[in-house]
Amino acid sequence: MDRRARISLDRLLPRLRAEFTAADPAAWRVFETRLVANFDHLFGLLLPLYGGQYDFFYWLEQILATAARMWLARPADLRALDAVREADPGWFQSQRMLGGVCYVDLFAGNLAGVRVRLPYFKQLGLTYLHLMPLFACPQGENDGGYAVSSYREVNPALGTMAELRDLAQELRENGISLVVDFIFNHTADQHEWARRALAGDPEYQDFYYIFPDRTMPDAYEKTLREIFPESRPGSFTKRPFMHVPGTFGSARHVNAVDRWVWTTFHSYQWDLNYSNPAVFRAMLEEMLFLANQGVEVLRLDAVAFIWKRLGTTCENLPEAHLLIQAFNAAARIAAPTLLFKSEAIVHPDEVAKYISRDECQLSYNPLLMALLWETLATREVKLLQHSMRERFAISPGCTWVNYVRCHDDIGWTFDDADAAQMGINGFGHRQFLNAFYTGRFEGSFARGLPFQENPKTGDCRISGTCASLAGLEEAIQAQDADELDLAIRRVLLIHSVILSVGGIPLIYLGDEVGTPNDYGYRADPAKADDSRWVHRPFTDATRQARRLDASTIEGRIYGGLQWLIGLRQANAAFAGGEMLVVDAGNPHVLGYVRHGASGRVVIFANFTEREQRVSANTVRLHGLSYAFTDLVTGQSVGLGSDLILEPYRFVWLVAA
Repeated sequence: MDRRARISLDRLLPRLRAEFTAADPAAWRVFETRLVANFDHLFGLLLPLYGGQYDFFYWLEQILATAARMWLARPADLRALDAVREADPGWFQSQRMLGGVCYVDLFAGNLAGVRVRLPYFKQLGLTYLHLMPLFACPQGENDGGYAVSSYREVNPALGTMAELRDLAQELRENGISLVVDFIFNHTADQHEWARRALAGDPEYQDFYYIFPDRTMPDAYEKTLREIFPESRPGSFTKRPFMHVPGTFGSARHVNAVDRWVWTTFHSYQWDLNYSNPAVFRAMLEEMLFLANQGVEVLRLDAVAFIWKRLGTTCENLPEAHLLIQAFNAAARIAAPTLLFKSEAIVHPDEVAKYISRDECQLSYNPLLMALLWETLATREVKLLQHSMRERFAISPGCTWVNYVRCHDDIGWTFDDADAAQMGINGFGHRQFLNAFYTGRFEGSFARGLPFQENPKTGDCRISGTCASLAGLEEAIQAQDADELDLAIRRVLLIHSVILSVGGIPLIYLGDEVGTPNDYGYRADPAKADDSRWVHRPFTDATRQARRLDASTIEGRIYGGLQWLIGLRQANAAFAGGEMLVVDAGNPHVLGYVRHGASGRVVIFANFTEREQRVSANTVRLHGLSYAFTDLVTGQSVGLGSDLILEPYRFVWLVAA
């Protein structure tokens, strides 16, 4: 242990013991053991963040006391789960892992409805359920729940915190881990902390970035990127604050004074000031409170923006990583079950920096998602293949969360240098992809909508459900049975990749039954200007019921997915994240190998509507055999001739 850390712990431990041992001596011993094991690391993270503060050691003690209090309040069954997870730290890398994500209200009405859907989740094979923002939030504009008024309260329209706790327990008893969003870059302006700041409380004004005039906002904005330049230019919002200059006699004079608040995303979302250690302590308590309700994974929202420094973009700063690592270290002490999943829709180089066992053990893989759609549009695998080869490997003990759609838009986040190596102009290629997925490109099968389109630059992102982007909507409108078949094949193809490539596959619930775009969002004034609501429809119970009929569109998609899920979960070669990209010798076919102690699977996938060929020798070289079984069809595959892949078909080959 670092000498400074050891001395600090030696001074703090007697004070902590005196305060907490008597409450539960056995639990305190467990806590102290973890504290001693992790203190050096935690201290080394907090020191560069807050060591310059005059009261650093006061806040260090408060942070440890918060961790101790929350550990002692942790239910016995969750403490037992902590011990199990510590004994098997790689539990989330099992091939049995399968995620689902949904909005509570759109999918099931409320938390009680989610409990009713438990058999549905089990039938699909889920082991991980991510419920989109469900905490108390303002009425009207709330960024789809990403403006949080209280981390301790569920949105009353969805249920109560007690219901969420009971749901977490029931899910856990059925082998499903609960995942929720931890919106920790900002709070709603209706959060109690913001209300106190508005009322003139200087302690809570220090929880946010609040300035008396435009001097500092103007200085910061010289280097800041606007997130929504068309709809909300700038990163600061003017608000009237109560100002209490003093007391004269018995009368207290209160004045309203305009000030500027840092609001990266929307005017009602106030950025938290993590340079203040009081904010770290307060948010640590909220995080551990959620862990004590049974939440096993927190999706850390907007990780790139959590630290600010003048003269920079205030994105992806080194202190942001230290901050997340400090939260992680505290969780190892007070709630070891808890894992972090990063949400960083930024350059691929920056995404990778958030992924480590000490920071975020899980991470969304936005690059794979974007490039699956890019490959469907171009029918060429070169950019996907190159990016998977160069950027898929991550820190040991961590895993990607792979998905084809989510609640958000699609941004074309590939690296321009990677594209240039493949002979692709990044700017022009994004223009093509935007045209293709909005149906403006001749011959496109996609029916998406532009999001945040800039008519001057042609820049935009893409909204739309998986089914509509893959051609199902257009095929149904055209009543074209052949195109319908191709669209279903596309849906299954891209899901086959996320199920087999390595990591946790995540299904945006509704995609498993081919849910199309819902244009009804236009009738709601609160949603009409946000095209992302086109892929956030209410669940159609009739559509879900048809999933059990193999003759329906829903049944063909659901049945195909369920079969692939079963194959994945039964084959240990799909565990972990080790993956080798191989050259299929065909520009339209993606090839990769999954292998481990339990065996080897060679995957080839045709990304075109035409039959494609892979040479017998290529299959032999990577499969290390002359005879195979295709797990997908159960058929034998010999190498008496080349491997023929039908349109949008894929094979998972194991040596016979």
